[in-house]
Amino acid sequence: MVMHLNGTPCALGFHMPAEWETHAQCWMGWPERADNWRDGAVHAQRVFARVASAISRFESVTVCVSSAQWENARSQLPEHIRVVEMNMNDSWFRDIGPTFVVRRSTTPESGDAVSRIAGIDWNFNSWGGLEDGCYCDWSLDLLVAKKILGIEKIPRFSHSMVLEGGSIHVDGEGTCLTTEECLLNKNRNPHLSKNQIEDELKTYLGIRKVIWLPRGLYGDDDTNGHIDNMCCFVRPGVVMLSWIDDETDPQYERSVEAYSLLSNETDANGRKFEIIKLHVPSPLYMTEDEAAGVSLDNEAKPRLPGTRLAASYVNFYIANKAIIAPQFGDKKWDDEAVRVLSKAFPHHEVSKTDC
Repeated sequence: MVMHLNGTPCALGFHMPAEWETHAQCWMGWPERADNWRDGAVHAQRVFARVASAISRFESVTVCVSSAQWENARSQLPEHIRVVEMNMNDSWFRDIGPTFVVRRSTTPESGDAVSRIAGIDWNFNSWGGLEDGCYCDWSLDLLVAKKILGIEKIPRFSHSMVLEGGSIHVDGEGTCLTTEECLLNKNRNPHLSKNQIEDELKTYLGIRKVIWLPRGLYGDDDTNGHIDNMCCFVRPGVVMLSWIDDETDPQYERSVEAYSLLSNETDANGRKFEIIKLHVPSPLYMTEDEAAGVSLDNEAKPRLPGTRLAASYVNFYIANKAIIAPQFGDKKWDDEAVRVLSKAFPHHEVSKTDC
């Protein structure tokens, strides 16, 4: 049974911690849908297994898998990684899983371990609903957060607002980054104004200031411009921004726009931002062979050859004392990303994972 908490996280003393704070474990999903992952997801599964293995060197990992894929996943993952049977529509747990919030101080009446951590179960509509979403049925995704919280016996806050975890990033000290392109998109919460959405973020994440970048990464159409491909906190007062030097590239305008805004902003505590530029890889496009490997299905968004892929090094994962960094086979920018990340996180090991 999941314990449902009444009231709001902020009112009960909870806040969303920064990603670099210590984790008990990492939860992941297992890809399989053939209308989104080419060649029956066999390539994606190998990458997910490598990512899970890399993270598991630094913290515990649980991978959730459908019953049809359980034996396959178990055979590809190291024994020390927990594999749990769970149905889902797709595998993006950062977006469909719970947002964990913590309470630093506890009262004598509620000082047990359970009361110091809770999860927010947001609404989800497949990144845009029936007209713009990635697939038409997301009923299983809607249950993922509740199932995770039930397994871990963690109390649950529920919220009717549509929100994905990749659309927000916090510094743990009162500041949240997001994009207007995503959170203000009419396919998410058309009944809410910008101020109303901001108020909900403050009430549920325990933040005091929201910084709205106008747009996310160029080509990130699936998520409508999630912040996690565009910009993130490195530590309080320091952000890392997807960058490109080529003025003719459509990403350039977005990067300069974000840089200008952040240069004139302060965080919730009044600090001016230090901005670290992290160059994106050279443009990557879906090939004819890759597109042909994706099953054609009216239930999912078509994957067309020539589509520019939303490739970014900013979408790294901060594990306990490690950075799990994506690599795209672009040696110049892959190596540069590792150099920039190593300098930005001097006390973390940078672990490279090919995408």
